[in-house]
Amino acid sequence: SMFIHPAKLGRPDGSAGPKFCIRWFIGVCCALLLGAPVSEGTAEELLEDSQVWASVLATKPLQANGGPWRLWLEGLARFGNDMSTLSQGMIRPGIGYAINEHASVWMGYAHIFTDTPFSRTSIDEERIWQQFIWTQRVGAGSFTTRGRLEERFVDNLSQTGWRYRHFFKIAYPIAGLPGFSAVAFDEVFFNLKDIDRGPQSGFDQNRAFAGLGYALNSEIKTEIGYVNQFIDRPTNPNRMTH
Repeated sequence: SMFIHPAKLGRPDGSAGPKFCIRWFIGVCCALLLGAPVSEGTAEELLEDSQVWASVLATKPLQANGGPWRLWLEGLARFGNDMSTLSQGMIRPGIGYAINEHASVWMGYAHIFTDTPFSRTSIDEERIWQQFIWTQRVGAGSFTTRGRLEERFVDNLSQTGWRYRHFFKIAYPIAGLPGFSAVAFDEVFFNLKDIDRGPQSGFDQNRAFAGLGYALNSEIKTEIGYVNQFIDRPTNPNRMTH
């Protein structure tokens, strides 16, 4: 991961020249998509699946006149087994506090339903989560980093799982296309403790994304693109999702 100060992006006023921005964005996308860990086994030991992921996130100030307190509501659905079945669904509400214009802290709850191919059988999971978000302008674009801690309660496991995940995202407007931006992110996951008959401590998975964003207005933004998910499974074939 790397943070670039606006003053070093190419122009005296801190903005970036168009050619530099394009090269910078392409380089970051390549690093994200090619930098995910690869299986140490043979190609036959890597299970792959094509999926469609859809998600929506809404944040809103708690007070009508603004203020530092925020509400967070997120929902997602993931269709796996070559996009034929609902493999995972989640709802994730939370509450946050804006420390300043760049930083905010959050905590909340999540309920997750998981089925094949992520799990052999259908399972339900409850989570408590806490996170810190930092957002910074980078020239005409933006950089976001997020650290999230999760306490996981899975219905077929007797112990609480602890997982940390870190997220980096860049978005930069595309010259000549008002409202459009180039977007890339990477998120890496680590299990913090061993669980009997469950996740083991260490690297868990990596998700890398590259795509396009479009601002419908000042409050609503959409993104579409490609995600590569690599899941490390020490006692089973590793998994890669497209």
